[in-house]
Amino acid sequence: MFKKNIVISAVNLVEAGTLAILKDCLKFLSVLAEQQEYRIIAIVYKKEIADFPNIEYIETQWPKKRWVNRLWYEYVEMKKISKRLAPVELWFSLHDTSPSVIAKNRAVYCHNAFSFYKWKLSDFIFAPKIALFALFTKYIYKTNIHDNDYLVVQQEWFRQAMSQMFGVNPEKIIVAPPSSPKKLEGRPLPDILTTQDFSFIFAASPNSHKNFEVICRAVEIIHHQHHLRNFQVYITLKGDENAYARWLYKKWGKEKGLNFIGFLDKETLFAFYLHSSCMIFPSKIETWGLPISEFSVLNKPMLLADLPYAHETASGSHKVAFFNPNKPEELAIKMLHLIQGNDSDTRSIAKKTLKPPVARDWNEVFKILLEKKNIHQ
Repeated sequence: MFKKNIVISAVNLVEAGTLAILKDCLKFLSVLAEQQEYRIIAIVYKKEIADFPNIEYIETQWPKKRWVNRLWYEYVEMKKISKRLAPVELWFSLHDTSPSVIAKNRAVYCHNAFSFYKWKLSDFIFAPKIALFALFTKYIYKTNIHDNDYLVVQQEWFRQAMSQMFGVNPEKIIVAPPSSPKKLEGRPLPDILTTQDFSFIFAASPNSHKNFEVICRAVEIIHHQHHLRNFQVYITLKGDENAYARWLYKKWGKEKGLNFIGFLDKETLFAFYLHSSCMIFPSKIETWGLPISEFSVLNKPMLLADLPYAHETASGSHKVAFFNPNKPEELAIKMLHLIQGNDSDTRSIAKKTLKPPVARDWNEVFKILLEKKNIHQ
């Protein structure tokens, strides 16, 4: 029986949220391949990171060793692979680049929002790779982008930004929001959480664009200008992960009530969420901001960066306040109000209605990709 080939290229996805997207995608396709006449080929770093039945794997570590390897593989080697696998019904690149391939239908999942990041000189000092991403991501996106039948993004603001930057018809950009958890379940509370003080949590990787320093400065302001200390702040840094984390710890590691708790597994993180009084999320750029979705199910206050991604992710949430991520004194006042029992800064956020094309799960994504309509640019 003749089967139609679907190729998923994802050689760069090996960790965190992007790996979760790869796993979810292949999990769906594994079932699809069993139920319908599709042959699924996944081009991945290693099969073991996302191993599902009914999937054929092409493994390669070489492209991830350096950027020049990655570009050669995307724009030269993958074309050879597409010819070898011909005819290809759908080629879906899950990681930002639009490879030079031959396929009936083509699509790319756009994760990286750094094209729209307003970087600072400190980013070159602490995270030069991120600063370079901010400078060059738009050129990576631009290559072959108009050869795609569809782009897939997670938010409406990102759809509009990609449309404006690259001149892509927004009707060719699918908004596919991540699914939100219905409830959180954590393990027993760690000893550090026995305090009854009002507490804040910010969970993120130790990268400069996550903007931990605005929280550290806000804590310093509350301590030294408002002389208030009956609160705790937990940030998921240990203080030795990289140059940025070392700078933060050197400058604020002794600040009372500011707890550098390091990386947390998901169950322990959820225990912190369940115990904490409020989430702070000051990141300056995100394609979604998953902790906002996770924490919002608790209906506790959230202090979020006043940026498009946060407004959209907080859609439908309650007790939300926004602050300028570059103004620690503004954050400090909002934290101070909550510590004192005043939640007048917070409000409910109306549920955002998205224009099509919209996909709420992988079934809807592939229904659109495989039933392509003729859309003019």
